This record gives sequence, C-alpha cells and structure tokens, in this order.
Amino acid sequence: MGRKWNNIKEKKAAKDKNTSRVYAKFGREIYVAAKQGEPDPESNQALKVVLERAKTYSVPKTIIDRAIEKAKGGSEESYDELRYEGFGPNGSMIIVDALTNNVNRTAAEVRAAFKKNGGNMGVSGSVSYMFDATTVIGVEGKTADEVLELLMEADIDPRDILEEDETVIVYAEPDQFHEVQEAFINNGITEFNVAELTMLAQNDITLPEDAQEQFEKLLDALEDLEDVGQVYHNVDFG
Repeated sequence: MGRKWNNIKEKKAAKDKNTSRVYAKFGREIYVAAKQGEPDPESNQALKVVLERAKTYSVPKTIIDRAIEKAKGGSEESYDELRYEGFGPNGSMIIVDALTNNVNRTAAEVRAAFKKNGGNMGVSGSVSYMFDATTVIGVEGKTADEVLELLMEADIDPRDILEEDETVIVYAEPDQFHEVQEAFINNGITEFNVAELTMLAQNDITLPEDAQEQFEKLLDALEDLEDVGQVYHNVDFG
C-alpha cells in the first residue's frame, strides 16, 4: 500500500488555486456533519473527522465557525450525500462523493464531466468493490518504528505504516480513526499532515503519458464541480 500520500496532496494543493472554492466545499461538509448530530466535535464523530481534514488544508477558523453556527441556528438547508462511480482511460477507476441540494443537477454535471473527458459513468458498485475505506493519518517527528510502538501500546493494529519523505503515514481500518488520533495526542502529537477517512484502491495502475494527461483533465473537471467534495481513483502518478 504505497500511495505516496504527500505527493498526492501536493499535486492537489497546486491545482486548488481558487482557495475560496475549497473553503466553500469544506463549509458545506462541516455544516452537513454538524446538522447530522450535535454541533460539537467532541460528541459528533463525523464532524470531528471533517474538522481534522479541514485543518490539514488550512481552512480558516472563520469558515469553520460560520458553518457550525449556521447548523446551530436551525437552518433548513438540506443536502443529499451521493456517490458516483465511473471509468477513465485505460481501465482507470474513479469514485466521486458529492453533497448537493439538487440531485438532478449534480448527476448531470458529473455525467457530463466524464463524457467530455474520455470517461464514462458506471452503475453503483461497478468500481467501489476495488477500493477499501481507510483511515489515513500522517505525522512528522517520529520514525515508523516509533509510531508502531506507540500504536501497539494503545492496542491498535494498523494495516500499514510507511515513511514518505519526512512524514510517517498510518493506514488503518475506518473505525480506527479516532483511536489512532488519540494515540498520537496522548504522546504529545497534535498536528497532522494528513487526517482523512478515504477510499484507497486495492491496486494502483500507471498510465502512459497521453492517457495520464487525459485522466488529469477528467480529475480536474470533476474536482471543479461545486457539489463534488472528494474524488478517489486508482492511478499512481509516481
């Protein structure tokens, strides 16, 4: 399991030139998570996960506070959580997660993004069976052996631990997110380079240069959609 997570994040950050768009998407995610339970991350685990991910993308506190206050204020604005699955060039696979207040609009936009960029939509389950829901948490200042030791002391058995540049990345079961995070916090580590619940492909593929260019255009088109929050795929950009 070697996704070179730091490289993926750096490339994504480089594409996110319009930070206001990124912040708006996080604002929506935070609002929805806060509405699903108590607007307090200590008692709302879904909200806590979103807030931790927002921190790794440097989302301003004002954006976070505004979304939570909106949820506290009893806003009737509602969103549906949707998942789309599809294929890009050369057998590449894509999962798209979206939050929308207009299902028909979002479905049409996602379908158009696939069609215009060499891909096609699949039916539910056509791609997701090749991905695993995974906790991914990355920290600096520790070696992989040190991280394994502190996790073992907390009685946590991760899927994998890898060193990527100066970051140690822990891959664990999706229900271990808070256990892994608490293990780090209890050892004085409170800053995370990565803190996400994500979908990781069971097997990555490498595309030839022309297909990779087309695939990147498809990713860009999907990630630029207002309603799309997360895009997962099985392509290794190296």
